[in-house]
Amino acid sequence: MTKKIDFKTFLYLNHNQFIIYVAENLTNEKIYSEKLVLEENSTELKFSILNEFLEINIFKIEKKLNNFIKDIYVILDSKEFQSIKLSIKKDNNGNLINSETLVHPLNDLKNLCQSNLQNKKIVHFLIEKYWIDNKFYTTLPENVNCNIFSLDTEFICLSKNLIENIEKILKKYHIFLNQILSASYLEKFKDNNDNNIFTTANRIVSGHNSNEVLLTGKTNKKQGFFEKFFNFFN
Repeated sequence: MTKKIDFKTFLYLNHNQFIIYVAENLTNEKIYSEKLVLEENSTELKFSILNEFLEINIFKIEKKLNNFIKDIYVILDSKEFQSIKLSIKKDNNGNLINSETLVHPLNDLKNLCQSNLQNKKIVHFLIEKYWIDNKFYTTLPENVNCNIFSLDTEFICLSKNLIENIEKILKKYHIFLNQILSASYLEKFKDNNDNNIFTTANRIVSGHNSNEVLLTGKTNKKQGFFEKFFNFFN
């Protein structure tokens, strides 16, 4: 009996090209990659061409792996992303500040952002800065007590209509849209020794950025506290 491979599938989309990329989960070794460069210049995604591209390549991938693609990560290079920045300040009464302390403030920020969005969905939720008793931190410090803290955050959002159109095409092949990733966001985390955006994407969805609150509906063994929290509330 053929041993099934544990893999992740990524789909890169912009107005000029489509790339589908499959990597082995543990080693991140490439299993399959195919690119389609679009000759016609366009300011919008060509969903009819995308459908044809997927029809050909999903069949090839599933045949090669002897397994079905159940879900996919979409890397989108688009000007349609919108950035929203919000801050919140809280009293902490001299108590220890940790991930549990941040749960309710982060949820308040997420709810505030969502209540002001018009037909958009949060794709990335990032903590940019921590201000703890007027001292600045780039990451959450350990074993620190404080009276007051504040969080500066960024929400990267995308049109619900665009997301639904991508989901609609994937559903034709019984594939679940696991997560949409902003290509511009991923560029900030590229390794100088590895210019592969799919390797970067794999690191990000695995929790490489400790300041990103992972808004995913799927569970895994390496979930961080924030990810568990938002799975619960979503």
